[in-house]
Amino acid sequence: MKYSMQWCLLLTMALGSATVAAHKASDSFLYLDQSNPDTTTLRVDLALRDLALVLPLDANNDQQITGAEVRAARSDITGLVAEGVTVLSNQGHCALAGQQWGLSRHSDGAYAAASYNVQCPNGASPTGINYELLFEVDPLHRGLVQWTTAEGESLAVLGPDSNRLDLNAGQPSVLSTFATFLYEGVIHLLIGLDHILFLLVLILPATYVRQKQRSQPASGRAAVSFSTRLLELAGIVTAFTVAHSITLALAALDVVTLPIAWVEMVIALSIVVAALNVFWPILGNKTWKLAFGFGLIHGFGFASVLGDLTSGVSQTVTALAGFNIGVELGQLGLLVIFFPLLFWLGRHRLYARAAVPAMIVAVSCISLFWVVERAGAM
Repeated sequence: MKYSMQWCLLLTMALGSATVAAHKASDSFLYLDQSNPDTTTLRVDLALRDLALVLPLDANNDQQITGAEVRAARSDITGLVAEGVTVLSNQGHCALAGQQWGLSRHSDGAYAAASYNVQCPNGASPTGINYELLFEVDPLHRGLVQWTTAEGESLAVLGPDSNRLDLNAGQPSVLSTFATFLYEGVIHLLIGLDHILFLLVLILPATYVRQKQRSQPASGRAAVSFSTRLLELAGIVTAFTVAHSITLALAALDVVTLPIAWVEMVIALSIVVAALNVFWPILGNKTWKLAFGFGLIHGFGFASVLGDLTSGVSQTVTALAGFNIGVELGQLGLLVIFFPLLFWLGRHRLYARAAVPAMIVAVSCISLFWVVERAGAM
């Protein structure tokens, strides 16, 4: 660790000129209301940060998007929506007649919001929605749909491989909603680099032989590694799972809400603390306690998408259960793949002396970069 600070500085400088994504996923929100049989309305909310990828919103290039700049780009934004969101009927494409336009706010910041009255040829009813926005610049982008009919409310997710919502099929079943959000939970975990790095530093102590154990016979070290380390990892993962499941549910059900900007900054800070705690256990050697404590904060981060969409929706519990289990499956999948590899490497002296310190330095620098970046954005 002699040159840790030098390497950290170099890595941080490199991050300043590179993109290291670890924020809320790119999502838009669509609110389709067919509760009145004579009128169909559609509201589309698009994040300004996503719009800036395809439209020149920052006219003066000062890295800040003002209300005046958004208003100046209104025609471009509504034109983008008209091209990317298509409402269909048996009589042909339906027109989107603008009713209201302005800004809305979700957990991750400002959104351009537009409400439309859906007008189909010959008074026909809409039969489907095709969604094509932003997939070309971000294949992980999703359109999150809240669909209201006389039968109730339901949820759907539109992505590159499933970009059509069939309105003739009726309300999605509980099983369909569960499966949809289970898949989204897996994806959310796999693209959440901050959560992955936190998981990595939590399991690192269970992957290598500590110096005081090297005096034991090789057979003894293997026995300890096979049994004790596996139980240690199980306790860590269970603590993290229980903790973020609690706050994920509380946030998604609107029982407790925290500003996402603060949550994301604390998540980044938690990674730094957990990483440094590997070598300097200022918070103790009970890693499962660390996993539980910081897992409570990570749960609010997982809930940032779900809470924005499911508030007041009858299928909230189903979507929440699917999303939470999906997150756990993604987490377990990463552990199944990487823990055996790190565990095998941990038998070698060079792993503990060089590889682990290098990972700790890299993770700490990346996380510190996020702390500064997110603090500046608040």
